[in-house]
Amino acid sequence: MISVATPITQTLNQQVLAILQRCNHLNHLKQLQSFLITHGHAQTHFYNFKLLRFCTLKLSNLTYARFIFDRLISPNIYLYTAMITAYAGQSDHSSLAFSLYRDMVRKGYSLPNQFIYPHVLKSCPEVLESCGTKMVHTQIVKSGFEQHPVVKTALVDSYSRSSGDIFVARKLFDEMCDRNVVSWTAMISGYTRVGDIKNAALLFEEMPDRDVPCWNSVIAGCTQNGCFSEAIGFFRRMVMEKSLNIRPNQVTVVCVLSACGHTGMLQLGKIIHGYVYRNGLGPDLFIWNALVDMYGKCGNLKEAKRVFDGNSKKSLTSWNTMINCFALHGQSEKAISVFEEMIHCKCYNVRPDGVTFIGLLNACTHGGLVEKGRAYFDLMTRNYGIEPRIEHYGCLIDLLGRAGKFEEALEVVSEMKIEPDEVVWGSLLNGCKIHGRMDLAEFAVKKLIEIDPSNGGYGIMLANIYGELGKWDEVRKVRKMLKEHNAYKTPGCSWIEVDKKVHQFYSVDKSHPRTEEIYDILESLNCLA
Repeated sequence: MISVATPITQTLNQQVLAILQRCNHLNHLKQLQSFLITHGHAQTHFYNFKLLRFCTLKLSNLTYARFIFDRLISPNIYLYTAMITAYAGQSDHSSLAFSLYRDMVRKGYSLPNQFIYPHVLKSCPEVLESCGTKMVHTQIVKSGFEQHPVVKTALVDSYSRSSGDIFVARKLFDEMCDRNVVSWTAMISGYTRVGDIKNAALLFEEMPDRDVPCWNSVIAGCTQNGCFSEAIGFFRRMVMEKSLNIRPNQVTVVCVLSACGHTGMLQLGKIIHGYVYRNGLGPDLFIWNALVDMYGKCGNLKEAKRVFDGNSKKSLTSWNTMINCFALHGQSEKAISVFEEMIHCKCYNVRPDGVTFIGLLNACTHGGLVEKGRAYFDLMTRNYGIEPRIEHYGCLIDLLGRAGKFEEALEVVSEMKIEPDEVVWGSLLNGCKIHGRMDLAEFAVKKLIEIDPSNGGYGIMLANIYGELGKWDEVRKVRKMLKEHNAYKTPGCSWIEVDKKVHQFYSVDKSHPRTEEIYDILESLNCLA
């Protein structure tokens, strides 16, 4: 027979732990805290550590956790670690994590150890860029923890997150004697953050062992840097991986669906959709939104809307994605209808943001709905207090320019609170081309050249405008300038999926192995025409 101990016979430690397990509200925690204080344990590290951890992990109340911490006369390393870990886990509290570490070092109550440094380093790039990482690195060297694998990996990750320090990160990585999959992944992620996909891929190929986060890192990096075909290629390899532990998860699916959307690979997107259902990855809000986005970008708006309607927990991102899908394909009224449903449906309790209005303004532009576009721009600023960004101004000027309302468009430019950029002048130029306003087009292109003198595309546009105006001397001057400055023009690029393989083509590029066959077919089509 097993006897059950009563609370009277339990030790105080057991009582505290048992009560904590039953707590589910801050008031419960305060009652326990009052009990400990009245029994003379106001400064006992063990109990305060338990209270603080419960407050941060279960109640997610960092404010009261800090209240507990600040009333300790001499907190030990474990209490500092618990508080810094809680702050470092939230990007908007990074400065508090770093300042608390600084206070710990200055006051000298406790010396940092190998467990606290990774959390401090995580917050450094958010607070002081490379300066913060270097300061902590110096402290690590002084305290003798530099060669500890966990600390070294955290240093690699922190330097790789700081702008311009990827070479320092690689130097530290190469010096590591004991590299694990986490350190390899940290370095690969560092390369993808700075857009160096080549070195990320080379390092990935050198890895002795790979796990799912590592695959996700290289796939996400390719997707975020516009290397969509490469992302899909890595995904195919991951699926073919023989290890039972290597299976795509929610992160993998979201990244590769984005790549499918950008490349128009609808068939692969459908296969991944099936994989989601077969492997129980849904319902997941991020996957729902990624599926809507993929179907929308691939032009299957019916399926996009079906997936959207099947989501019972729509977030603001869900609504924005559906609005932008319709706007992208010129279905203005449907985009507006989704927006109206969103603001009038109280069951979802979502409030539109700047992204919502970019989608709406784009929808109005494609539909030529000038008055509605104007009204939505005013609604955004007046009713929702959203400060217009450059994208909003670009949409509004594009809308007015396409409608031939150039005086109004220029008035918007003059009233802008931020400096006009390529989006704004490009939008105005687009309207000028439609309505043959070569004088204003010349003005817009000159502004674009001022912003990016090395972009040969703008110079070619200006030369073409001068040609249409008959200003041949000016044409020669522009072409001479382009040659002297060695200006470049970004080539146009397109993709097509054939037999589950993506074929990529650049303007005036004949490197495709079937180029001769392609041109023969084009020639035969020209003959038929």
